[in-house]
Amino acid sequence: MQDLKWSELPFGYVRTPYNVRCKYKNGKWGEIEVSDSEYVNIHIAATCLHYGQEAFEGLKTYRGKDGKVRIFRWDENAKRLQSSSEGILMAKVDDKLFFEMTKKVVDLNKDFIPPYGTGASLYIRPLLIGTGAEVGVKPADEYEFIIFTTPVGPYFKEGFKPVNIAIIKDSDRAAPLGTGLIKIGGNYAASLRGVKRAHDAGCGSPMYLDCVNRKFIDEIGAANFFGIKNNTYITPKSSSILPSITNKSIEELAQLLGYKTERRPIELTELETFEEVGACGTAAVISPIGKIIDLETNKIYDFGDKPGPVSTKLYETLVGIQYGEVEDTFNWCTILDI
Repeated sequence: MQDLKWSELPFGYVRTPYNVRCKYKNGKWGEIEVSDSEYVNIHIAATCLHYGQEAFEGLKTYRGKDGKVRIFRWDENAKRLQSSSEGILMAKVDDKLFFEMTKKVVDLNKDFIPPYGTGASLYIRPLLIGTGAEVGVKPADEYEFIIFTTPVGPYFKEGFKPVNIAIIKDSDRAAPLGTGLIKIGGNYAASLRGVKRAHDAGCGSPMYLDCVNRKFIDEIGAANFFGIKNNTYITPKSSSILPSITNKSIEELAQLLGYKTERRPIELTELETFEEVGACGTAAVISPIGKIIDLETNKIYDFGDKPGPVSTKLYETLVGIQYGEVEDTFNWCTILDI
């Protein structure tokens, strides 16, 4: 840990000493276990391996200006995981167990919470998997809930600077990240080809269009899209989009700061009318977009090489709340006594 350069951390995996686990068996959750292993021993017929009975979440812990440790909106992550569990018939993790395990894993790895002022945070990854053995297509009767942590820097290496995005229109996106109406968290494998194609084109992430008409904006890789015009924060409405807790938070912030908000379908042709555009999510926080490149037509939508004023204000307010620099009037942050 002493060798970590906090301000230079990428968004990647860094081993921390402990993770926490809990097993569901015989219709109930067991005791919370602490592990120092990075590996999971599961049956070769586990439903998570064969039928994708798995979901994950992502949230962050921040060391604030006042030295206090804050977790951002963990209750929303718990709700989203419960929604995912309902969608694919997994045992639900209730709020109490979710928070108890989250608090415990942060406490166990508190030496890896990056210092204030480094721009880094401690990323928390809850993971729920079907571990029961089934060959027929049906839900498991056993599950394991695991939470590990890793210190991370910004998702995009540019940080809060404009990133370039590539529009993906064809089959490089095999399925929507939100997997339709049930909106399961953790289904990112279908996006890997699109991500690689965007990176090969020198862009930070792909922009996906709707899977039916290929003309409405859905998502920016693993993040939600937003646009700014006429003092209005506009973000797509689609059954394919993973419901972003960060996006939801920004909408509420925008209203507090006096901006109008709209959640509606956004046609690709509307891009030319936006004053600012960006991506948002737990990992990305708010990332302004400089250029959007259509790889089919080579058309470029240019939004400049500096963050726009509205995106900047929203970013500074959100991050200020997370680090304890701005009053948390929404009570989004839970302060841990560790």
